[in-house]
Amino acid sequence: MRRHQIGVALAAACAALLISGCSGGTAGSAPDSAAVPETASRAESATADRAGAAERVRPTPQPKKDEDLAPNVQVAQQDRKVIYTASMTVRAKDVPAAAQQAKQIVSTAGGYLAREETSSAERTRASALLEFKIPPARYSEVLGSLGKDLGRQLRLEQGTQDVTLQVADVDSRLKSAQQALDSLRTLLKRADTIGQVLDVEREIAGREADLESLQAQQKELAAQVGMATLTLRLVGPTAVVPDSSEEPAGFLGGLKSGWDSLVAFLKILLTALGTVLPWLVVVAPVTVLAIVLLRRRRRRRQPAAPAAGAPSS
Repeated sequence: MRRHQIGVALAAACAALLISGCSGGTAGSAPDSAAVPETASRAESATADRAGAAERVRPTPQPKKDEDLAPNVQVAQQDRKVIYTASMTVRAKDVPAAAQQAKQIVSTAGGYLAREETSSAERTRASALLEFKIPPARYSEVLGSLGKDLGRQLRLEQGTQDVTLQVADVDSRLKSAQQALDSLRTLLKRADTIGQVLDVEREIAGREADLESLQAQQKELAAQVGMATLTLRLVGPTAVVPDSSEEPAGFLGGLKSGWDSLVAFLKILLTALGTVLPWLVVVAPVTVLAIVLLRRRRRRRQPAAPAAGAPSS
């Protein structure tokens, strides 16, 4: 009997344990299953927050206007109006032959000779000054050829002048002047009295003069931009090359100029004396002899003076 009671008690205890274990496992599993969607929702919200923050931090794309500015800037750089000038001195063995070769080089590059000055000195001291107009696209090539092929390059000076704004200003003023002139001509057709006609014609004459001046400026700028200017000086083997350095200003400059003038005057005086001296060697003795003979003849012609104390007749 007692064993039966013990077995029933053990069975009841086991059943209670099983029931508590099942209820504990169910209670523990429920929070886990609920935590998964909660964690997922939190992760999704955090991802959404990060995406929103990244969207807010992301830089705003530039407007299309900035994209349109790049081509304009490139076009503006390509449309720069630049005047190229250069001055070169070359010592050549044969100046006339070097001048002909320089003309050939420039002509082949599409340029032309604008001015030429040559000296009539002997061959070794000859010199020539040539002014060429060269297309800007061949400017550097021609400079290299002249400095290398003609002889020994002594000096090269280059300069550039950007006249883009000046060209644009002249073009704008020219356009405005043309429009004003057209308006005046239209107004002239509507003039009723002689006074109005004369006033409008006077104004038209002034506008036409301004227009012609602007057109001349535009043409000159176009010529300077369209062709580079090169001044080439050719000198012989023994020719003296003038120094292009600036003279000192002030007292030292005046002293140097005065000394140079004095030296030049003495050179001219000595040259004249050297030219006249051979003639003096021949003419001077003849002149002295002639003077002596004339004096003797005059003495012979003069009557003898009366003796002292002689009675006068």
